[in-house]
Amino acid sequence: MSGAVVSAGGRLEMMLGDLRLPTIKRLAADVCAQSDREGWPGHRLLEALLEHELAEREARRIDRHRHESGLSPDKRLSSFDFAAVPSVSKAQVTALAEATEWIERGANVLLFGPPGVGKSHLVCALGHALIDAGRRVLFTRCSDLVQRLQAARRDLRLPQELAKLDRFDLLILDDLSYVRRDQSETSVLFELIAERYEHKSLAITANTPFSQWGDVFVEPAMTLAAVDRLVHHATILEMNVESYRRRAAQQGLAPAARKTR
Repeated sequence: MSGAVVSAGGRLEMMLGDLRLPTIKRLAADVCAQSDREGWPGHRLLEALLEHELAEREARRIDRHRHESGLSPDKRLSSFDFAAVPSVSKAQVTALAEATEWIERGANVLLFGPPGVGKSHLVCALGHALIDAGRRVLFTRCSDLVQRLQAARRDLRLPQELAKLDRFDLLILDDLSYVRRDQSETSVLFELIAERYEHKSLAITANTPFSQWGDVFVEPAMTLAAVDRLVHHATILEMNVESYRRRAAQQGLAPAARKTR
């Protein structure tokens, strides 16, 4: 430092910066002052500083994972109307959110129902809960991911692309029913399903039941093999109720109709 006299506090700040301990660097003066006042033993001071650093690192990690996930920020379990979908057990969904043993097994969650019943909301809420539990999640429209995998196959890098997706504990494929019935599309989708089977988890939303998946996969044998792998270790949530958007529209029209009488 060109012979400059550096205070003990300044030296500590420099060392913490070099060690990339920003939380301890920010809090050291206050925590050390508290330690001096209360006569903490050295190990307690060290533990207090490290606990702050670890807690903020975990918070930053969760923030990064949430940002990369593509999940809608406002779709949480606390805002999902379970009363509107009586066929779905709140206790069962809560168990999926809180107990991540199924993620360890590479099990799947499959959500079926017509458009507008809250499938995407519920699966996003599950994704947020898993991120809070320290898991990595990626939400994507199924058609978008299929196009991404098709491009990777054309460029002879499909294995590398599948390996990138393997980093996510849960891959959410929204709107499988909208994937076009095309050999190149459905074959890469099948490869993804086969790659993750009993290894990494999938959550899939679909407007159509399994009996209509022949409209997605060209070959009957491929349809059967895909369904077999998905349901082998799966929780299936049936959401066959009236569309939330339709109900909301009808409720909005009712007051207007009364005013015109």
